[in-house]
Amino acid sequence: MKKDIAILEIENKRDIICDVADKIWEYAEISLQEYKSCDLYCKVLEEEGFAVEKGICNIPTAFSASFGSGKPVIGILAEYDALSGLSQEGGALLEKPLEQGGSGHGCGHNLLGAGALAAAIGIKKYLEDRTKEESDSGSSKGCGTVILYGCPGEEGCASKAFMARDGEWDKLDAALTWHPADCNEVVTGSSNSCIQVQYTFHGIASHASGAPEKGRSALDAVELMNIGVQFLREHMSERARVHYAITDAGGVSPNVVQPRAQVLYMVRSNHIAEAVELQKRVGKIAEGAALMTETTFDRKFVDGLSDTVTNRTLEKVAYRNFEELGVPSHSEEELEYAGKLAMTFDGAGSVPGVGSGADTDYADKVSKMCTPQGMNDFLLPHFMGDAFEPSSTDVGDVSWNCPTMQIHVAAWPNGCPGHSWQNVACARTEIGHKAAVHAGKVLCATAIDLFENEDLLNEAKAEFIERTKEGYVCPIPADAIAEI
Repeated sequence: MKKDIAILEIENKRDIICDVADKIWEYAEISLQEYKSCDLYCKVLEEEGFAVEKGICNIPTAFSASFGSGKPVIGILAEYDALSGLSQEGGALLEKPLEQGGSGHGCGHNLLGAGALAAAIGIKKYLEDRTKEESDSGSSKGCGTVILYGCPGEEGCASKAFMARDGEWDKLDAALTWHPADCNEVVTGSSNSCIQVQYTFHGIASHASGAPEKGRSALDAVELMNIGVQFLREHMSERARVHYAITDAGGVSPNVVQPRAQVLYMVRSNHIAEAVELQKRVGKIAEGAALMTETTFDRKFVDGLSDTVTNRTLEKVAYRNFEELGVPSHSEEELEYAGKLAMTFDGAGSVPGVGSGADTDYADKVSKMCTPQGMNDFLLPHFMGDAFEPSSTDVGDVSWNCPTMQIHVAAWPNGCPGHSWQNVACARTEIGHKAAVHAGKVLCATAIDLFENEDLLNEAKAEFIERTKEGYVCPIPADAIAEI
């Protein structure tokens, strides 16, 4: 009954939730520039009765919105940043930018944040009713607290990692979140950690023919650094990766010794502690390149985030609620649109789910269930094996500091590529709306179980302690700031 009332509250506020999703889609603000998006969330949350704090952890577009008192404290994670270069007309079947070179929600974060808002609204209703019951019985004990976190810049600065460095997640007994996807599932397994550092080398300009001995080439330093990293690749673990991009080659005149050059490095590993150590080795190679070329360099930390830590206890609670609530249903018109959209990209016949890449038997089972060219309107079996995704998310830093769980809800057709115009188009349709509202309901119901059953939280905490016993190595330096 308590869940039914809370979920009904989400349904009653459906127009607000979908309106937020659409406005965030229209704003399409990129990492750390989400000022209008942040303001909208804070306005809506204040109107809904939450205590809002803007600019937490010295990040202007971050916020927290809390309701309730006492323990347990459950966090819901929202994201709302867009991606550059992905402007796209909503609900279209052709690539059609609204603004050439503009940004768009190619990862569906307009839906992600709205779904998190939906969950918070439902949990607030539950806490209100429970508090009234406790008050009527003469109890003054707090019934618990929900905090909706606005986490900007997932694509560009990894704000959750900065919040981890500042101890924000230590307040929580558990954290819940979701992400739009091409399937409905409870996420499990680990992901890659990731650290980005920019190296800017400074040399001395000179005529490359008339006085080459007077020049000190910053571009030479970048090239030597890259060569050094190539040799490092032989001595990394099999799951480590190093990527780079030369962001400034020093000019276009070959007869000038380039006095400035810049390279951006990204280091990945399945374990954040290894990524931190690997990044130190890349830094030493930069020092060597500067020494060989008699140049200097500046090192700018861009972002860093950790691998995800599984919590089976929370996964099982979420899966039970997902089973009970089912998955979003779609009209014939929506299914027709999804089928036509699937014709615009390769990979529509792929097998969805994080477990499919780890277990062939599981993948075979899922392949018999999925819709090759359309919406996957079913819940994937809960995968209980070891899974690994090579992508990265700053949810990992939350999971190293408190028990954390994530679900996927189908918001676009099977096999739809990430960070694509198709994602942007679908995120502005009723298919996207349904995904956000449904995700909110599943997260809300899961949180209520945790508020109602202390043993579940204790079990989740015990598992968390065991899985993180090696200790958290924060990828964010003490002096780093989240900046564009």
